[in-house]
Amino acid sequence: MAKLGIALDLGTSGFRGQAIDLEQNNKILSTAITSRHPLPGANVIDHLHFALEAGLATAHDVMIDAVNQVIANLRADPAEIIKLAVCGNPIQLSLFQEIEIRDLAYAGRRKLEALGVVAPKRDAQIVPAIEIRGLNIPPDAQVFIPPAVQHEIGADALAMMIQTNMLAMDKICVVTDYGTNNEMALLVNGIVYTGSTAAGPALEGQHIEYGLLALPGAISDVEFELADKSNVPNRYKQVSLTSNVIKSYVLDEEMRTIPGDSVDVHSGEVMSEGENRAVGITGTGVVALISEGLQSKFIQIPKIKTEDGRIHLCDGIEFSEKDLLEAGKAIGAVRAGHLTLCQEAGIRLEDIEVAYSSGASGTYVDALKAQRIGVIPPSVKTIFQVGNTSLAMARDIVQDEDVLWNMKKIADNLRQHHCMFAQSKVFEKIYILELSYWTEGMPLAQYQKFLKKYGFQPLADIISTPEVIKTVERDIQDLGEMGLLIIPDIGQRRKIIFDSCYGDMSCITECPESALQMEELENGFEITINLALCDGVACRRCERACKDKIFNLIDLITTKPESHS
Repeated sequence: MAKLGIALDLGTSGFRGQAIDLEQNNKILSTAITSRHPLPGANVIDHLHFALEAGLATAHDVMIDAVNQVIANLRADPAEIIKLAVCGNPIQLSLFQEIEIRDLAYAGRRKLEALGVVAPKRDAQIVPAIEIRGLNIPPDAQVFIPPAVQHEIGADALAMMIQTNMLAMDKICVVTDYGTNNEMALLVNGIVYTGSTAAGPALEGQHIEYGLLALPGAISDVEFELADKSNVPNRYKQVSLTSNVIKSYVLDEEMRTIPGDSVDVHSGEVMSEGENRAVGITGTGVVALISEGLQSKFIQIPKIKTEDGRIHLCDGIEFSEKDLLEAGKAIGAVRAGHLTLCQEAGIRLEDIEVAYSSGASGTYVDALKAQRIGVIPPSVKTIFQVGNTSLAMARDIVQDEDVLWNMKKIADNLRQHHCMFAQSKVFEKIYILELSYWTEGMPLAQYQKFLKKYGFQPLADIISTPEVIKTVERDIQDLGEMGLLIIPDIGQRRKIIFDSCYGDMSCITECPESALQMEELENGFEITINLALCDGVACRRCERACKDKIFNLIDLITTKPESHS
């Protein structure tokens, strides 16, 4: 009987897992990933809000159901699993363990005391699988839980510091895990300044009309092709002229970047055929498109300068002005976070010499294009693209228990200063300026004037081209001998019949994510919700749309789930 280990990254936008043969030199057997997060909502705050309203047990059930699906899709015998290691932020790991979460929701000490909340330690630990309710592995298997540093800074942030070896650097450097919940850490004179901003899902390709995660078929990069200069006067030949033709690069089944079609940006007409078909655009493609669009003048924030206000990409994929606004909010949050940490550390943004870029978005993005729009500091000399550090950390823990205890030692001894962006007046002011720039078209000159007025450092220009070092070809470097499986539908279904519902479909049509369905039965109208598609309990557009005020979202999402066929 084989001895297997499971490594799990419980990410904010989705889960990733790998099966490892512990008897065959820790050989990776397979990889499985979800196409989105199983809980309602677009970010970690939405997930926390759901757990508070629907109940910790309900949120845990949804998460563990998804974890079990990931394990099942690893194509390994669950009975052979002896170890499982997880990595993620404090909210995800707390929901996984089914432990207190209210200390993560309320910052005030008096509020927590009034509620009788005792914050759990969230330290490194090994527990038997039987203590994780509902987990479908042998009850005596070991489950490895990595430590948090404090509050918002959890195992995933610690993982990116350890996996990049950032803490050993003698230069000022920053590491950023780009995604729905951007964790960032700035190292200055041996002190780590940390922050976390719920930038929104656009950097993962979500909340974008044709967006999706970094999956096969996703456009991960674009570039405008140079115009034919054969008939251009000599005095203009040094100018980088662009045509109306845009080329897409698409992830294949092995998560490698393959050329897609080149099309006319106005119409989508194919000008030359590529090697791969696209089904959507991921966050890195969005970053590249905005960067290229700004350079080519097809994008003049907040407008897209085409006939229909949309940029047409290959295979019918389009990018709209609404998408531009959504992406701008996420990009602005990253730059505001970097600037805020620099203010906290007493340095200028251009003092940062090295940048580490982690996560799927940080791996597949064209780093120079990302730098041009402000998500990588302007004066760095070196950019390292390092892949999924959270999954790598979980994998290392499964392979060697000492890694867990070394992680604890680092967490205990870390000289760090955490900035709560949600309570930071510096972040608030800078992010308002970012929103004004991205959503209203505030000129950069005016932006700079406001920064000076507030006593903040100005935005610096890019003065040289940094060296870009891709340490991995893809965010999960080794997919294993059985390769990758994608779980396209991770969402639990919940069903209910509301008394006196007349089936006018207003709740269905109002749902922005098409998470609801309705079926007429003999005893009434049955409403089904896909939790993974739901925008979260803060949305409630379905409730507000109900003319008879009988729709209750909490009643719906807390009904007994359907069993998987």
